[in-house]
Amino acid sequence: MTDAGGETTTIKALLQDSIDVKQRLIMDTDMLARIAGVAQFCINALRGNNKLLLAGNGGSASDAQHIAAELVGRFELERDGLPAMALTTNASQLTALSNDYGYEAVFSRQLQAFAKKGDVFFGLSTSGNSANVVAVAKVAKARGLVVVGMTGQSGGKLEALCDICLKVPSNNTARIQEAHITIGHIVCALIERTLAAE
Repeated sequence: MTDAGGETTTIKALLQDSIDVKQRLIMDTDMLARIAGVAQFCINALRGNNKLLLAGNGGSASDAQHIAAELVGRFELERDGLPAMALTTNASQLTALSNDYGYEAVFSRQLQAFAKKGDVFFGLSTSGNSANVVAVAKVAKARGLVVVGMTGQSGGKLEALCDICLKVPSNNTARIQEAHITIGHIVCALIERTLAAE
């Protein structure tokens, strides 16, 4: 099979770019500590009969749903289901809230309905500037939730609202999202290993 169009070179370059971002994460001891801190916030919340709530748009919505599913189901170990919920999954709620209150309020209105003090909210936004994610983070902070941001390099407006902001060292949306799901898997593993052992 020939590679006349240079596809193999392109594929290798894209894979290397993804590896390079993760290598920067490995070398950042502060980031490693922040990831561990996020996992500990989640463990403390779940031990206290609280829950995790996640939200994002587009690919970040899929990542929010993916992380929630790993916790409600299982990641690697057999254990009881853990209470985690993505605010992106109920089409009737999303469309009704968008229609009645505007898309900026689509997550914050749900958080008002479902959240309680001590819960952990994850806001996923590659730019850190998604208006509806910033809006729900403000509500989460005001209601006494732990606020975790998952963003790209700048952190955007979301960073200032977070107890911990996990800023992936990239400005490329695809690379940021790839790192977000890797970080999400790591957090799931840390939560699961700790709570399953108990």
